[in-house]
Amino acid sequence: MIRVKVLGRGVEKEIEWRKGMTIKDVLHELGFNTESAIARLNGRVALEDERVKDGDYVEVIPVVSGG
Repeated sequence: MIRVKVLGRGVEKEIEWRKGMTIKDVLHELGFNTESAIARLNGRVALEDERVKDGDYVEVIPVVSGG
């Protein structure tokens, strides 16, 4: 399992880990894409193609825009 927290939205959940899973996959499972959120993997900023492991902790930071 991968523990996930979406900052600013009060969402904390676990998602099932799959072999070869990437940050991009985690974001998509939560309804985000790589343009609408930034991810931190175990406390550091992660790239979208970075692989996650069973037991990792991912924080999702939604991007806010406006004018």
